[in-house]
This record gives sequence, structure tokens and C-alpha cells, in this order.
Amino acid sequence: MNWGKGIIMGMAIFMLFILSMCIYMFNVPVDDYDHQYYEKGMSFNKDHNREEQVIKDHAEPVITQQGDRLSIAFSMPATGRISFMRPSDKTQDKAFQFNNGAGKTASISLKDMAKGPWQLILEWESCHKAYLYHKEVFIK
Repeated sequence: MNWGKGIIMGMAIFMLFILSMCIYMFNVPVDDYDHQYYEKGMSFNKDHNREEQVIKDHAEPVITQQGDRLSIAFSMPATGRISFMRPSDKTQDKAFQFNNGAGKTASISLKDMAKGPWQLILEWESCHKAYLYHKEVFIK
């Protein structure tokens, strides 16, 4: 084999490599992004203030899982919303309203929830103050 054939073969292999990378890039799933990013950016300060309120008031809830129930103990009676966000599949996301009345514990059934990691977002109001708390939980 002479130099000319080697150069042509090298160029052909390189061109096939570039072509295969182009085909691969077109077949990769599209990056999913939040279409509401601007609106969420506008409310960032409000959310940050609610997260800071949890720290100021030492109001971090205690989350425990007992069998097929998730118990959330608050420092004071609370009313709000619990959101379960599934990192691997957003179609499994769920939200529940709660009002623990005079008690301090809210309980959620986990029977219909898939096992594995979940992002738990708690939004509640207690004593005329708004709170926001994020926690990663693993449902067994």
C-alpha cells in the first residue's frame, strides 16, 4: 500500500466518524427544560424567603416512613400542600393537600407510589407565616 491510499483511507475513516457522530446527535433525546423558567425566576425571592423562614423559626418538619405511610411532624399546626416529584419520570408526580388541624402530624398513604427516590416539596402556612421545605426521600 502506498501513501496515497493510506491518506484516502484515513480521510474516509474520519469522514465516517464525523457522519456517525452527526447521526448519533440527531437521535439523542432532546434536553427537556422548564418552559416556565422566567415566571419561576420572578418568584425566586418569594420562595427563598419562605425557605429562610423555616430556618429562622426552627420549623423543619420531621419526616418518617412507617410501612406504607409517610408521617410529617410539624412544630405547630399547619395547612398546606405536599408535592412528590419523581426525578426519573415526571408523569408520576403527585400533590396532596393537608390540614392537620389542632394536631402537628400529617400522614400520607404511599400505596400507589413507586418505590425509589422522590423529591418532596412541602409548602405550608402556620401562625400566619409561609414556609417552603425541600427534602429527598426514598420510598421503600
